[in-house]
Amino acid sequence: MASQGSKSAATILFILNLVLYFIVTVIAAWAVNHGIKRSREAASILSLPARIFPVYFPMGNMATGLFVILSLLAGVVGCTTSLTGLHNVFQWNGPNLHTAAASSLATWALTLLAMGLACKEMELGWTDANLRTLEVITIIVSGTQLFSIFAIHAGVEDAIAEEKRRTGIV
Repeated sequence: MASQGSKSAATILFILNLVLYFIVTVIAAWAVNHGIKRSREAASILSLPARIFPVYFPMGNMATGLFVILSLLAGVVGCTTSLTGLHNVFQWNGPNLHTAAASSLATWALTLLAMGLACKEMELGWTDANLRTLEVITIIVSGTQLFSIFAIHAGVEDAIAEEKRRTGIV
């Protein structure tokens, strides 16, 4: 029963990812709301190309807009993937584990895009505490998402071998 270790690790990682992605979603949604509220007076002093962008973020730097929107998208997709991944891990059979692995991989790719923009925003500097928190949590959740992919892939072959043993297919 080597798959029980993978199953418990995947369950713990999906729960951790659910909490982290929820925090990312809340902070990114606050930043989008703050940007929408303050964009009219903040963008009025900008030159024409910068005024065309629908949401100008008065906090942070020039990477903040893309980072916040991509973090919001990654947070929503990550929450959904974590919830469906928990359901798939509780089923613990081949097709469900392959589904969890595929959705986790897609979410990880989206989270890596947000992490790349977080690193760029850190490089440019000048962000407030809420954005620094969002940057750090985005980087942490990209690592935990990778570990959950590893846990799922470790359990896939064990679950398929157990199904074959149970059904008598050798």
